[in-house]
Amino acid sequence: MSSFPERVAGIGALADPLRRDLYLFICAQDHAVSRDEAADAVDVPLHKAKFHLDRLAADGLLDVEYARLSGRSGPGAGRPSKLYRRSATEISVSLPEREYELAGRLMAEAIAASSRDGSPVLDALVTVASEHGRVLGRAAREDATAGDALGIACAALAANGYEPRAESGSVTLANCPFHSLAESHTDLVCRMNLALVEGVVDGVGADDVDAQLDPADGRCCVVLAERTR
Repeated sequence: MSSFPERVAGIGALADPLRRDLYLFICAQDHAVSRDEAADAVDVPLHKAKFHLDRLAADGLLDVEYARLSGRSGPGAGRPSKLYRRSATEISVSLPEREYELAGRLMAEAIAASSRDGSPVLDALVTVASEHGRVLGRAAREDATAGDALGIACAALAANGYEPRAESGSVTLANCPFHSLAESHTDLVCRMNLALVEGVVDGVGADDVDAQLDPADGRCCVVLAERTR
């Protein structure tokens, strides 16, 4: 999945009206589009179309491929043309940051696991979310050049939309990435959140940190606290 800044850049690329027209034209075609075809379609000079098409490709909205449009090959066939088609990458931005695609993926995996082994779906969801959190935690630990385990865990959670905030020995998570789902399916989402955050803590090796359910208005239901000995 692309990072939040990358997704914002992709959406921002379409703020330019000409760039948006080029993108929409290419999306409507059933074939890869040449620069000449795109320029003719939106009635702009070729050099201007080339600039905006390459910007759309750089921002991940278009894929690039090369082919000889003459259909000939071998000597004298000419250089391959640069062609564009819509990228298969899905880009969406929400503020505050939400991760509904992740929630859907975790739930789908849980349903599949439940159908395989007969376990309750909620138990399967906890297992799947916990493992996803451990993967995030291990990746954050490997990428970290410095910092304590709690700090690394907070960095992993921040990268996934939780907005951790340290407050006198504990960390609250100011944003729930699954906010709308949590409003309608509170118990389900809170258990998924707790399992995911516990997985992150476990993945980074933060042995002196506990993830606890502590619901409150305006933030995630999970808080991190130093483990009492």
